[in-house]
Amino acid sequence: MKIGIIGTGHIGKTLVKALSAAGHDVRVANSRGPETIEATLLANGAHAATTAQAMEEADVVILSIPLLRLRDVAPLVQRLPPETVVIDTSNYYPMRDGTIEEIEAGQVESLWVASVLGRPVVKAWNAIGSDSFARKGLPSGSPGRIAIPVAADDERARASGIELVSDTGFDGFDAGRLAGSWRQQPGAPGYCTDLTREELGPALAAAERARLPKRRDLAVAVMQERLGDATTNPDADFGVRLTRIINM
Repeated sequence: MKIGIIGTGHIGKTLVKALSAAGHDVRVANSRGPETIEATLLANGAHAATTAQAMEEADVVILSIPLLRLRDVAPLVQRLPPETVVIDTSNYYPMRDGTIEEIEAGQVESLWVASVLGRPVVKAWNAIGSDSFARKGLPSGSPGRIAIPVAADDERARASGIELVSDTGFDGFDAGRLAGSWRQQPGAPGYCTDLTREELGPALAAAERARLPKRRDLAVAVMQERLGDATTNPDADFGVRLTRIINM
């Protein structure tokens, strides 16, 4: 597939490396320009590009950027052909993103993203920690392979997301429509707890929506106390232990 990846943060970097290593034609862009993209990200054949270039003629566009930057790319996303699959990897953290009133009032994060972009999206790769994503991928069929939920309203787009998740070393789990994707938001039992396919289904089903914000904020407070700031991501060992204790 021709894939445009927008964003070179913790998740974006691994997406670039893994999907290009899997043989996809990957173009990657960030907000600072193609000349600032690290050469190590291009080692498997990916190409640095502007945001517009990365989206041009792409079969799939993956947005791995903070929620508040989505408005910046929305005009380009709205010009994509209807058949282009748009995947969003973001999560809402009000201490980082500021207060988004619609989400605070109960709108599902993925539906808010779709409304900002003006088109349907696939929700994937948001429910795994960046260190687990970078280090724990396994070939298909491997015992203990971690599963990642994939939600979308369009079945073809959801299937594409599931396929690409597998290409990054994880089992893509069909999580249904976007209206139910709150089950993979921060604070949920399936969020950053590194579960297998067999474990993830029951975890998604066990999510209690009203409890998610409190659990999300508690996890952030503990991580800030442990790590000293809000921008350093925890290593997988600590992060998974913490989220399992709080979210499950």
